[in-house]
Amino acid sequence: MSMSRRSSLQTLALTAGGLLLPASVLTAGRQPAPKKLGIALVGLGNYSTNQLAPALQETQGCYLAGIVTGSPDKAKTWAEKYNIPAKNIYNYQTFDQIRNNPDIDIIYVVLPNFLHAEYTIRAAQAGKHVICEKPMAMNATEARQMITACEKAGVQLSVGYRLYFEPHHLEMRRLAAAKTFGGVKVIESGLGFTVPGPGSWRLDKKIGGGGAIMDLGVYAIQGARRTLNEDPISVTAQAYTFDTVHFRDIHETVFWQFEFPSGALAHCSTTYSSYVDRLYVTCERGWFKLEPSYNATGAQGITSRGAMDVPSPRYQQVAQLDAFAQSVLTKQKPEASGEQGWKDMKLIGAILEAAETGRKVAIDLRA
Repeated sequence: MSMSRRSSLQTLALTAGGLLLPASVLTAGRQPAPKKLGIALVGLGNYSTNQLAPALQETQGCYLAGIVTGSPDKAKTWAEKYNIPAKNIYNYQTFDQIRNNPDIDIIYVVLPNFLHAEYTIRAAQAGKHVICEKPMAMNATEARQMITACEKAGVQLSVGYRLYFEPHHLEMRRLAAAKTFGGVKVIESGLGFTVPGPGSWRLDKKIGGGGAIMDLGVYAIQGARRTLNEDPISVTAQAYTFDTVHFRDIHETVFWQFEFPSGALAHCSTTYSSYVDRLYVTCERGWFKLEPSYNATGAQGITSRGAMDVPSPRYQQVAQLDAFAQSVLTKQKPEASGEQGWKDMKLIGAILEAAETGRKVAIDLRA
C-alpha cells in the first residue's frame, strides 16, 4: 500500500459517520517501532570524523548519541554539528561515568591500538556493548582478555570490520562458495600505502603494535580467509626493512603465504612504503577480483566474465553498525565478533614468528 493511499484510508476512518475515532483505536495491534540504540564514539580522529559520524546519520538501528574526547574544542564542534546534549559528552577522566547514562547503549572505541583493550574492558565494566576498531588489540592475549571481560559483563563485543558487510566482499565470498569458476586455487591479497611522516603514532611499536602488519595486514588476512570461508593451517613469511630512519623497530614490508585445509594457497602482502589495494582470486576455470578492494571509499570488482554488478554504499559502516545493533537487540553473537578479532591477532603473531624464524609455522585457531 502506498503512503498516500494509507493516509487517505486513515482519514476516511477518522471521519467515518462524522465521528472522530481516537488514534489508539487505529494503531491498536501495530508493532512499536524498534528502538534505535545510542552509540558513543570514543576518540574523534579522522576515522570518526569522516566515516563513522556521517555513517551514523544514515543508520536505521542506531544513532550518534554521545562522544568521548580530550579536546574541548572538538566537543563543542561536535555538539553543535550533531546536536549532542552536554550530558552525553565525556572526556577521558569522566569516561567511567557513562555507566549511568541510559542514552548510551554501545561504545565504539576508535583510539590508537594500545588503548583498545583498556577502553573495551572499561566499557564492558560500565555495562555497555562494545565495538572496537581494528586491529582488535596489541596481541592475542589482550584480545582474549577483552572477550572474557565482555562475557563476564554480559555485553556484546564486535570488531570494526566494515568489510564483513560490504557488497563487493560478500560477492567474492559468494562466488567462491558457489564455485562459479570452479574451486579456488590461489588468492593474492595485499594492502599498503605510504605512511605519513616519522611522527605518526603508527610507526611507534608501543602505540601501534607493529606497523603495517597490524594496521593494514589484517585486511589482507581477512580478504583471504573470508573469501574462502576457511581458516589457514600454516604460514610462511618474509619481512623487509630498507628505510631504517622511518622503520626503526617495525617491519616496512611483510609478505606471507597461507595454506588452507581445502588446498588453496594465499600470497598476501602489506607495506608502509608503497600503494597496493587488491584481492585477486584464481580458480579452475576463471578468476574474480576487487581492485581497489579494502579502501573505505569503495571497491571495484570484475570477473573473467565481466564486471560485477554490485552496489557501492556511500558509507560501508552503515551496514556494519546496523548489523551490530541488530545483534544486540536479538542477543545473537555478531558476525564480526570478538572471536574473529582474536583469530586475526593469532594469525598476525604466526606471521611474525614465521618471518623472524624463517620456518613454516603451524596454525591452530581453536580457543
